[in-house]
Amino acid sequence: MNRFRYFAQRLLLLFGVTFPGIILLTFLFTQLVPGGPVEQQIAKMRMGGSEGGASGAASQAMTQEQIEELKAVYNLDKPLLKRFWIWMVHDRVGMKAYSFNYTNKTTWELISERFPISLSFGIPSLFLTYIICIPLGIAKALKNGKRFDLVSSLIVFTLYALPTFAFGMVLKMLFCGTTEWALDWFPIGGFRSPNWESLSAWGRVKDQVWHLFLPVTCYVVGNFAVMTLLMKNSLLDQISQDYVRTVLAKGGTMNRAVWRHAVRNSLIPIVTGIGSILTVMFAGSVLIEQVFDIHGLGLLSLNAIIGRDYPLFLGIVCLQSILGLLGQVLTDFCYLVVDPRMDFGGGD
Repeated sequence: MNRFRYFAQRLLLLFGVTFPGIILLTFLFTQLVPGGPVEQQIAKMRMGGSEGGASGAASQAMTQEQIEELKAVYNLDKPLLKRFWIWMVHDRVGMKAYSFNYTNKTTWELISERFPISLSFGIPSLFLTYIICIPLGIAKALKNGKRFDLVSSLIVFTLYALPTFAFGMVLKMLFCGTTEWALDWFPIGGFRSPNWESLSAWGRVKDQVWHLFLPVTCYVVGNFAVMTLLMKNSLLDQISQDYVRTVLAKGGTMNRAVWRHAVRNSLIPIVTGIGSILTVMFAGSVLIEQVFDIHGLGLLSLNAIIGRDYPLFLGIVCLQSILGLLGQVLTDFCYLVVDPRMDFGGGD
């Protein structure tokens, strides 16, 4: 009962206080910072006019009425609270609002277009990170201080120290046929082949793996060093606990003590990142997407910020916030799975 009460209170706090606070502060930030859509449209008109000689003077002399009409297009002529109400209720937390920079497309339409791309990129990256890091961390802990531990640490930290975009460019140079001596194994960029629709089901799977292999490798290599060391140190800490010595004193083997007791307890710090499975569609690094020409949510977010596309930016922030908060609840649930003794409420 305590656990049910805890999760109920957790959801109420997250979506009754935290989420409204996030969207309110984000909305106020986008409405109050200078250089909004009106200023950008005026700047574009001036730049366009400056190239046309005499027409430049006419475009710079915009009347106040024209500016007010431009504000009305973006609902900036209304009071701040009225704008927030329109965005929150009429536009369904901005999902039905039309983008400033993408013609005749709502925020949800743009997000849903990029959703499969980032999801295809994020899920393999997340699972491969865990699949590699947990066994590697366990192996390093069991062979702590030995040659395998030292060599693997050198490799892990070398790869981790490489900037993500630089490592991506190296992969493209070596395996995408960009030079005469390079291997032409993978495409130079893109998410799918142009003939995707004509491929068979198995052909589509192979084509997708072919295009995502290098970006996913680049992402995993840039993120698994910390988790590997966390797993290693956590297992070393558990091996030194009294319960492991008790198992050994009762005649149990070291393998039994480690694999049946210590490993499970050492997973508790690792499950902290499990909640990120709900935000894997936002996992694509902007730099990786730029290097491999993958138009996912990462680049969409960057373009929304640079272009001051407030409806699109707010929609992405809201969706990411909701999934991130749900991910925190999922993480707490995973704690219970790994360690059923955990009682959030204290007492029964």
